Amino acid sequence: MSQTVVKNGQKLKLKIKRLGINGEGIAYYRRLAIFVPGALPGEEVQATILRGETKYAEARLDDILKKSRDRITPPCPFYERCGGCQLQHLSYPAQLAFKKDLLQQALTKFKPKNWQEYQLLPTLGMDEPWHYRNKAQFQLRYDPVVKKAVAGLYERDSHRLVAINDCPVQLPDTQEAINTVLQLLNKYELPIYDEKKNSGIVKTIVVRTGKQTGELQVVLVTATTKLPQKNPLIREITQRLPKVVSIMQNVQSKKTSLVMGDETRHLWGKEAIREELLGMSFDLSARAFFQLNPAQTEVLYREAAKALDLQENETLVDAYCGVGTIGLSMADKAKEIRGMDIIEAAISDARKNAEQMGLKNTRYETGTAEELLPQWLSEGFRPDAIVVDPPRTGLDQKLRQALKRYPAKKLVYISCNVSTLARDLVQLSEVYDVVYLQSVDMFPQTARCEVVVKLTLKK
Repeated sequence: MSQTVVKNGQKLKLKIKRLGINGEGIAYYRRLAIFVPGALPGEEVQATILRGETKYAEARLDDILKKSRDRITPPCPFYERCGGCQLQHLSYPAQLAFKKDLLQQALTKFKPKNWQEYQLLPTLGMDEPWHYRNKAQFQLRYDPVVKKAVAGLYERDSHRLVAINDCPVQLPDTQEAINTVLQLLNKYELPIYDEKKNSGIVKTIVVRTGKQTGELQVVLVTATTKLPQKNPLIREITQRLPKVVSIMQNVQSKKTSLVMGDETRHLWGKEAIREELLGMSFDLSARAFFQLNPAQTEVLYREAAKALDLQENETLVDAYCGVGTIGLSMADKAKEIRGMDIIEAAISDARKNAEQMGLKNTRYETGTAEELLPQWLSEGFRPDAIVVDPPRTGLDQKLRQALKRYPAKKLVYISCNVSTLARDLVQLSEVYDVVYLQSVDMFPQTARCEVVVKLTLKK
């Protein structure tokens, strides 16, 4: 049985070598990797071991003995406790460099074919890397100390809620709406859900805004279909928040990490809000996926279009299409666009968006990419290009096999998880050449990184 190199409670002086995938500092002690959240590369720190394992250890940062020149003071008063951001203490240029290094780390770990020859382009960042998120999902708790409900985000790796009234990465309209709805929940004394007792009703406040249109949607996520004081609540929300055009209720009765359930009820106003992107207008319903950073989404989609380089009369499959934004942004260049998503409301939005744009060359179906793409391919449909934008879990094994068996001339992979991207490239690189990888900073102040990968069929 292997023994641990360090013991819990042991105090060590460490030199931080680099940042890990979650933004934590990584040091080495007798070849053992030690993760120290809050520490930065080049720093010498005093740390206490919290958890020692045979292959790694986790430590608490006690003191910084030598400070990095890239260290800055986080502007958010909740940063030390909240798990939403990981890099507010790191200067923004250094954040961009880290996100390119993050991609390099993933490639080094999984080693897809010819990975050492891949071209990694500098990360595309923002001029103003604050107040960019168009959607807020704040959990609710009843606080017995202040004797009222509070809203916020969880501490890292826990379900301890940090009450937040001003998040510096949220667009101001979303934070104002969260604060106002919370005040009204307290005014009308709605029962707040208690996950330990599995009692109460209101779990989460979700607010999304159309940055270009100014429209706001409020979604109350509840444990049951009941919503006491519904009418006065709706009346006062619309009086105090004139930008709100849609109020919905989502029922999530399961004990799960998923914020929303399958049932969404229309309470007031429109069922979807409008957003404009790249000169186009889109409907966004409550459960439909849409990128959280509107400004960088335009950058991301331009990079995807550049990588695809669609020519006249070429066909495109937009896998994991959401409300159709990627494919529709390129529809004027394509002979046909086909898209799929597992959320029926998103496909409905995609069809409406295509209709409102007057497009006749689109087809959207509800289902998984791993099921529908092989079906279309077996029916004889051969797309010239495919764009995939999967969730953090990456591509399903069946889809990877379909992409290998029926490869398109061009493939663009948009990834929000460098680890699953590198894993998927192991198989994809058997039939595709990786031309370049372009990282785009969609989530400043966090350790998350978005990447656009251009692949072409091997000759």
